[in-house]
Amino acid sequence: VQLQASGGGLVQAGGSLRLSCETSGYTFSRYSVGWFRQAPGKEREFVSVIRSGGNTYYADSVKGRFTISRDNAKNTVYLQMNSLKLDDTAVYYCAASKTLILSSIRTSSQYNYWGQGTQVTVSS
Repeated sequence: VQLQASGGGLVQAGGSLRLSCETSGYTFSRYSVGWFRQAPGKEREFVSVIRSGGNTYYADSVKGRFTISRDNAKNTVYLQMNSLKLDDTAVYYCAASKTLILSSIRTSSQYNYWGQGTQVTVSS
């Protein structure tokens, strides 16, 4: 199982970015795929997840600004990030889980496979 995150970059506050997580090596449609982020000096935190059935969940800090979606034909999950804030600056990671349960969607250890991170920097 491989995950490849891309789409990060430098953007001004209020701007937008779309992250992509391309996956391979497994039956994509059966897995939940989430995004986590880690800012310097901080712990990795949950951002969003889209479960295999299509249900989506968000951290309160990004709700209403970020949208997660999946394209099963392309084995890819997207994270559309709008109205970006300085606090959104972090390395963003995508991760996959086949057995994710609702009570554990925010727990990084419940995700079996991780991609490399992509840096998102929001400037003032």
